[in-house]
Amino acid sequence: MAAGDAVRLVLMTVPSAEEAERLVRTLIDEHRIACGNIVPGVTSLFLWKGSVQREAEVVVLAKTTASAVPDLLARAAELHPYEVPELLVLPIEAGDAGYLAWVRECIDSEPKD
Repeated sequence: MAAGDAVRLVLMTVPSAEEAERLVRTLIDEHRIACGNIVPGVTSLFLWKGSVQREAEVVVLAKTTASAVPDLLARAAELHPYEVPELLVLPIEAGDAGYLAWVRECIDSEPKD
């Protein structure tokens, strides 16, 4: 398997389930991700512009390939409502061969732009 074919998990947070669904749907339609899990009910505490903030957020776990990551990060940042979106890329050490192949197939098939 080529390095660009390695599957990656991209973690992001958004302010609402509706925003998460809009973002995930767009990224799937464009074949930038194969799947996005939307996990509501997260409370985030973070330092922002000198003070501690507390916000309700939704976590998105998106599956893609290493070669798609740069374009995905750019597009997700473009679509994201936050000034500084949380977009983290994590390597996948191992997984079900069929699932990993499916992710690759989804990303390699058409759209983007």
